[in-house]
Amino acid sequence: MKMDPNKTWRLVEERLEAETDPRRRHVLELVLDHMKCEAQADIEGVVATLSEKPQYIIWTNPDDPIASPGGSRDAIRGFYDRSIVQTGAHRLEFDCDRVIVDDDAVFTEGLMRMAYPGRTLAAMGIEVPDADSYYIAQSRMGIVWPVDPHDPEARLRGEEVYSANDAFEGVADRPITLEEIAPLQLAAV
Repeated sequence: MKMDPNKTWRLVEERLEAETDPRRRHVLELVLDHMKCEAQADIEGVVATLSEKPQYIIWTNPDDPIASPGGSRDAIRGFYDRSIVQTGAHRLEFDCDRVIVDDDAVFTEGLMRMAYPGRTLAAMGIEVPDADSYYIAQSRMGIVWPVDPHDPEARLRGEEVYSANDAFEGVADRPITLEEIAPLQLAAV
């Protein structure tokens, strides 16, 4: 099994290259920057793309303040620190097959795959054959990236995430080594 994190922004870059409207280019650039910072576990870079009062909504669990944080940039910092950095799950591939943009939002859709350390999965109560290995959680996912209409810099209001399935179902059957994950290629926008 192989993973290529660079697929995450491939289609967003293609859409940006074809876009001529300045507002839509701005929105696509925010999403692109956000994706690239997330892949590097760069929390401050992610937060820089967000308005002052961002809101994340994971629609499979919208009332959980840990899974769906919001109201402040600090809440989002905490979310990324707990769910991405501390867990070691920053190695991801969002293989988008659809990107839609208008003046107020971007929609991305595709297969999200995240490499989780076995120790993290075990701490979550998920049995894996080897705690020292990595395993892929995966789900078909759609993400709405809305622009905050009250933000003077027209930054993102957050993310609204829709998943088609439980990403951890069968995760123990999807091992991956770090060598099977392609290195990041982060050309500037």
